Amino acid sequence: MKKRFLQATSMTVLFKGFIYWILKIFVGIQYADCSFLKKEKQFILIANHNSHLDTLSLMSSLPSELLPKVKPVAAEDYFGNTKLKAALSNYFFNTLLINRKGNTGKENSALDKMLQALDDGYSLLLFPEGTRGEPEQMGKLKSGIARLLVQRPNIKYVPVFLAGMGRSLPKGEMIILPYNANMHFGEPSVACSSDPHEVMEQIENEFHTMMEKFRIKDDDEEDEEE
Repeated sequence: MKKRFLQATSMTVLFKGFIYWILKIFVGIQYADCSFLKKEKQFILIANHNSHLDTLSLMSSLPSELLPKVKPVAAEDYFGNTKLKAALSNYFFNTLLINRKGNTGKENSALDKMLQALDDGYSLLLFPEGTRGEPEQMGKLKSGIARLLVQRPNIKYVPVFLAGMGRSLPKGEMIILPYNANMHFGEPSVACSSDPHEVMEQIENEFHTMMEKFRIKDDDEEDEEE
């Protein structure tokens, strides 16, 4: 109990006392109000993925009391490739490390780990694309999220569209550039069907609508519209 209290306090200080203000003041991220999440017993945040800033900005946007209850799903080969890195990631970020290569046994599969975390009472933050894409571009969503929702149909998912993060810190870059990045939360929803294909279509349609509405357009695109 004491260990969990210390971890929760450390996460609050890190995300709400430090990362939130760094990203807001120096990077220019515009945070969205997600206090509505406190009404949900559990949820799965699903977001597009263009930058390492995505997890930082989403976690720091959460109400303090939710931070220790949310596990960001992260690649074990990147965030857990050493014991020290895994320990720091688990303690300060509360990560759920999964193997992206799919060569582990069933009991260690990514889907089983996520199901177990949900059954343990945690909420999840995951990126259905599986990896970071190009700025303002959204890759093909992987079906794991649909299979997860089908197996836990009472748990709601919340789509989140992140705009501008990939321009502030693109994939492969190490220097953060100030940019007017922002986030947009959709409505909490349950899977519309027990068929994973139909659930995938549901999620893809929501993201398509959000992308058309909130994506930051290039100057050439804006000129064409004018």
